[in-house]
Amino acid sequence: MSQTGGAPGTPPAGPGRELLPDVRFKVAVASAKGGVGKSTVTANVALALSRLGYRVGLMDADIYGPSQQMMMGIAEKPYVDKNDNRLLPIQRHGVRVATLGSLMDVEQPAIWRGPMLMKAVDQLLGGVRWGRLDFLLVDLPPGTGDVQLTLTQRIALSGAVVVTTPQEVALVDARKGLRMFQKVNVPVLGIIENMSYYLCPECGHREEIFKHGGGRTTAARLGVPFLGEIPIDPKIVLGGDSGTPMVALEPESVAARAYVSVAEAVAKSLGAGPVDNGILVGQ
Repeated sequence: MSQTGGAPGTPPAGPGRELLPDVRFKVAVASAKGGVGKSTVTANVALALSRLGYRVGLMDADIYGPSQQMMMGIAEKPYVDKNDNRLLPIQRHGVRVATLGSLMDVEQPAIWRGPMLMKAVDQLLGGVRWGRLDFLLVDLPPGTGDVQLTLTQRIALSGAVVVTTPQEVALVDARKGLRMFQKVNVPVLGIIENMSYYLCPECGHREEIFKHGGGRTTAARLGVPFLGEIPIDPKIVLGGDSGTPMVALEPESVAARAYVSVAEAVAKSLGAGPVDNGILVGQ
């Protein structure tokens, strides 16, 4: 996508036209501060939900720094249906993925003002044929700006998840992000503490490198659920760089099990229900 032209897609929803009518739960994954591992958490929770049997989509709305094309191992351009000019999401690891990173030159910055950001979000929502999904996870950029506001105005989010690290400097911003969703009447499903601790694979010693427990304490203070702790594991980074997230790379690892636990907590908080033969019971 260039600054003067948009990616293929249909216009945003107008009167009488609902965006994402076949998606049951729309969940924003946010962090008001960059560098806390939000995109890595989003990718792995998406895979974990898929492993639990849900139909899952992943929308990379981090317009300035899309990274899901790398984390999910996407090298090809998405297919555009000439009949309606809509993009088909790319299937990876059981998840349908749409990211502007697969359309843009990754070496070039997106130097866009608010209207261009809003247009990009509209294209990811209305210009992608998401199909029938149980969950659509939306990987948001850091902060509380145009992309976040556009998303909350365009669709009725089922809830938002806030990712933080245990450091106080991250927790301050996490509280801002959480309160932003509360102000726009989006339910906060809970807080995830990423990089919570390091577990030595040789001796089992646990080291709390960036402190510990700040996410749980913040959740309790603000009256929202605490969804879980994700440990530090160098293989998480290797998996993201190679296009195979940890849940697929080492599904029995401590980190992968932590992502699955978080996914279960998210599903439970929304009352998703059990899955039987790929069909969400009660849908």
